[in-house]
Amino acid sequence: MSYNYDPELASMLEFLPDGAMDLTDPVGTRAAFLEMTAQLNAGLDRGGVVVDDRNIPGRDGDPEVPLRIYSPQGLATVVPGILHLHGGGFVVGNLDSELGACLALCRALGVVVVSVDYRLAPETPFPGGLEDCYTALQWCHDNAGALQVDPARIAVLGMSAGGGLSAALSLLARDRGGPPICFQYLGIPELDDRLDTPSMRRFTDTPLWNRPNAQLSWDAYLGQQYTRGADDVPYLAAPARAQDLSGPPPAYVNTMEFDPLRDEGIEYALKLLQAGVNTELHSYPGTFHGSSLFAHAAVSQREAAEQVAVLRRALRIDD
Repeated sequence: MSYNYDPELASMLEFLPDGAMDLTDPVGTRAAFLEMTAQLNAGLDRGGVVVDDRNIPGRDGDPEVPLRIYSPQGLATVVPGILHLHGGGFVVGNLDSELGACLALCRALGVVVVSVDYRLAPETPFPGGLEDCYTALQWCHDNAGALQVDPARIAVLGMSAGGGLSAALSLLARDRGGPPICFQYLGIPELDDRLDTPSMRRFTDTPLWNRPNAQLSWDAYLGQQYTRGADDVPYLAAPARAQDLSGPPPAYVNTMEFDPLRDEGIEYALKLLQAGVNTELHSYPGTFHGSSLFAHAAVSQREAAEQVAVLRRALRIDD
């Protein structure tokens, strides 16, 4: 099928590596994905940012959770924090795949960014990855003083599967009575295992993400315990299933025009609004899932600038 992509993005499609998101082979896909991110990370400027890797204890006997902490160099005061959850269909991605994004956020906002290397499916299905994210959130609050982070201004941010995990983490923290999250930034979020929206049914051959990849992603994430599309899939796995969306923090949701995840993101934003959650929604025309990888495109620069503006307001950085 042909798509009316933004001309600048369309001219860059040939540079996407083959197999970058072929989820039929998780091991091979991880290698291809990391090769792509290594190319994107080559020569990144780390100036002004202190980067610290560490492992924290897992929850209730779970393995340690690797974190990467980005702090403004010479930090002399308390600042907001962002818990950053990577994308990759629950199957690929790690701390290195988020290097550029986290450096940019730390530098642009002057905040501490904590990136989480949660366990991946299919080796670790739901709820393992989500519990790792909750462990990281709890650790950020428990160590706010050492991190020089204001515990009242910790946001969660994720793209794609990371956006879905950010939504689920916001609901999980609500259900458990904390730790508090002040804002949820849901970028192109993966939220619904039922795969029944118009965009999901239509976009079967779009780059980086499409209906076949979504099927494989949910099968891997839900594992043997749940069947994609079945009635018993819990809302903490697929937040679009939540009947009660009251109580989580204010939200920002963005979607891309030619992304199978587009409609579930829009519908989730509407459900948040209907539940009384302060929510902003933005859908970018001519784009596809992950098109922001082409950072020099004008539409990608607009998305990046809006992300900074949204987070600056949400974290009350100019107050």
